[in-house]
Amino acid sequence: MQWSYTISLPQNQPAMPLRALLSAWVLPSHLIHDLRSHRRVLVNGQYRSMNQLVRGGETVQLQFLPSDFKEPFPAVEPDSAATVSVLYETADLLVINKTRGSKTHPNLPWERGTTLNHVAAYLGSEQPGPYILSRLDQETTGALLMTKTPAVVPIMVRYIAQKRVQRTYLAWVQGTLTGQGTFTAPIGRDPHDKRKRLVNGDHAQSAITHYEVLDHQPQATLVKLWLETGRTHQLRVHLAHAGHPLVGDPLYAASSHSRLRLHCWQLRFPQPFTLDSVETTVTAPLPPDFDQFRLD
Repeated sequence: MQWSYTISLPQNQPAMPLRALLSAWVLPSHLIHDLRSHRRVLVNGQYRSMNQLVRGGETVQLQFLPSDFKEPFPAVEPDSAATVSVLYETADLLVINKTRGSKTHPNLPWERGTTLNHVAAYLGSEQPGPYILSRLDQETTGALLMTKTPAVVPIMVRYIAQKRVQRTYLAWVQGTLTGQGTFTAPIGRDPHDKRKRLVNGDHAQSAITHYEVLDHQPQATLVKLWLETGRTHQLRVHLAHAGHPLVGDPLYAASSHSRLRLHCWQLRFPQPFTLDSVETTVTAPLPPDFDQFRLD
């Protein structure tokens, strides 16, 4: 199996060396080296050295092999595709609306019933993917981004590291929160409960969460949340530490008859193999019961 790409450069794209173009596409240096040394990067169907210019209107062809990647074929057993709700799909990328109660990925090769198992069934046996880029907690719903081929995994991973992939959440929190603001407390492990994280816990790392209040119910506030960092349970820990735990949070809130009300509402990301500054935005509809809950 191999993965081939033919990219037509926009007419107005400035001329630049081929190596600079591949680097601007955020391809890792080892992939650029493999493409060059095995002449698997062509311009207009011909080999061109890495220092030669490529110009707008020209065509760049890339060919990737399984040996280019550490894990070219993820070991994910397909399961029923009945629960897969596709929000966005291209030849490379897939965004699905994750359901509540579904784990993002299996922890063991033979495990089934997770979101990744369901997506593997949706893609079918001809596709090697899916390849997971991030995860949502089991009770969290909403937009989940993955790739269908290994070739774009390192690109999207770099976009995530560069904070060019932005996730915006909606959540109901307990109590009355007002206005907007930012939580900046560092987050580490809870020394008394390995399932949990804690502000200023063991090996704490910087964590930044922005919030904006959207609506109120009796004893609850609807907030929009977006992250600058991606620590485990970051939203849940920051809100609980502020005295406003998420409604239905089984780890960080007092007992409640509600399920977790946390939804990844919107994803914004650049496309691979382009220098275009225009980003793609995908919005995940809210679960029907998102606004329906009671507090003890």
